Formats: sequence, structure tokens, C-alpha cells
Amino acid sequence: MKLIYTIFFVGLSISCTAQNFQKEFKKHYSANDTTAQFNVLIEWEKQNPDDAELYTSYFNYYFNLATKEIMAIEDEPSSNESLEIVDSLGNVKGYINNKIVYTDEYINKGFEYINIGIKKYPSRLDMRFGKAHVYSKMDYWEDFTRTIINTIDYSEQNNVKWTWTNNEPLEEPAEFLLASVQDYCVMLYNNNDDKSIVLMQKIALKVLEYHPDNTKSLSNLSISYMLTGEIDKALKALLKAEKIEPTDYIVLSNIAHAYKLKGDIDSSISYYEKTHKYGDEQAKQFATEQINLLKQNK
Repeated sequence: MKLIYTIFFVGLSISCTAQNFQKEFKKHYSANDTTAQFNVLIEWEKQNPDDAELYTSYFNYYFNLATKEIMAIEDEPSSNESLEIVDSLGNVKGYINNKIVYTDEYINKGFEYINIGIKKYPSRLDMRFGKAHVYSKMDYWEDFTRTIINTIDYSEQNNVKWTWTNNEPLEEPAEFLLASVQDYCVMLYNNNDDKSIVLMQKIALKVLEYHPDNTKSLSNLSISYMLTGEIDKALKALLKAEKIEPTDYIVLSNIAHAYKLKGDIDSSISYYEKTHKYGDEQAKQFATEQINLLKQNK
């Protein structure tokens, strides 16, 4: 499930006055006219200070204001568009990269408004996810994780009764929340560093605190254990997931890999055979390759 973060400008507010302010703000935001945006926000706050969309709009305004693109000289290229810095002998000495930086003053002001919004409207999931999104853009992964964990905790307090833009109730909020949290865990995994794996583990453990049969979180937990060399803990989580979903070929493949890491070749082959039985074509091909390699090394 992919999350789209044009989340604060969908729909119109309920009251006529707020509707006009929302429309005006969106117009000036699209035109990147920050002066006009600010003037709308000031008047909006005077006339309707309790409108939830006011706080999300302030958050967008300050995040946009804080975001700047600069050129930086760095040791490694950041993209295919990076320019090489070459000396007279043709040796690459560095790269000119486009880099996004954030102005603390404006970012902090944006967080101040969204935090007020969350306090006033604690069941507005878009506010919480918007906050997490900004943390991810800034690579503030501990704050990102804390925001997700606080959201999971609050979901139990509000009986999973989440709303979105304009305080509209979410359809299937529990499923949406868990699917979104899984996307966030994938983001952490894709960072490909030890610190992010620990944070992914924290989120998985929090989900399992309330949803002990959530197989995706059991898999995430097992992956974090495997990456830290705790294979027995990884297997415990995976074998529990197998009992819940015995034909989940991703779980089965991970079990096979865990046994492979333990050196239990027979068990690994057995689970790759199960992977082949229940998997898609790509999984079948991978399982076959692994079985052949394991048999060769027996």
C-alpha cells in the first residue's frame, strides 16, 4: 500500500467560511505565493481558530517555507544527475549534488502547529502520518519511529476510530493503519543500516503488543533478529507466523533462510520445498535455486 502525501489538501471544510479559506490557501499554495498563503492563514485563524484544516495548512506552509534545495560538494554521488569534479589528470575528486536542507526555525514552527492540531484532534490520522512523513524527509528516524509508536498506542485508546481530512471517518481504519505501518517499516528497512533495523524492530514489537497474530510484524521482527544474528529468536517469530498463515510463501522462505543460517540444511530444504509449493513463479524459481545449492553443499 502506497501512502500519498498530498494529504492535507483533499476536500473542503464543512463551514462556508473555512471552505473559502481552504480554497484560497490551496490556490496560493499551488502558485507558491507564500505571502498570500500567510495572509490567508492569519485571517483564517482569527475567524475560525478551531478548524482542524487550519493546523494542517499551517504545517504545510511552514514545511514548504523550510525546504530549500542547494548544491553541495560531497564525496559520493547522490543520484544520476550528480556532476563529477575532475582534476587536470582526469581523477574524480568529488561530486556536486543537489541537496535538500531544512530551516530549523520554520520546521519547528510547523511542528508547533501540527502538535496543537493533534492535541485538539487526536484521532486525525492524517496529522500524525503527515508529521511522520516530514520526519522521514529530514532523516529524523527516531522521531519518525516515536510518532508511529505513539499512533499505534493511541489507536487502542480511541478504539481504532480514526478520521482523515475534514474529520471524515476512515473506512476500515484498523486495516488502513496496519497497512500504513507496514509501509513505514519497509521505509526503515530500505535505509539499510543497523539503527533503522532496531527502530523497525521497535515498531514490530509495538504492533504485536496489540495484534499478536499480525504475520507481517512477526516477519519484520524475524528479519530484524536475523540481521542482528539472533537466529533462534527469528525462527520463533517465523514459526508462530507459519501457524497463523501456513501457506504464506514469504514466511516459509524466511524460515528456510533462517534454517540455512543455522546450518540446518535438511530443514532449510524442507521449507524451500514448501515455498515452491505455495509461491508465485518468482518464488518457485528462487526456491529451486536454493534447493539445488543446498543439496550441492550437503
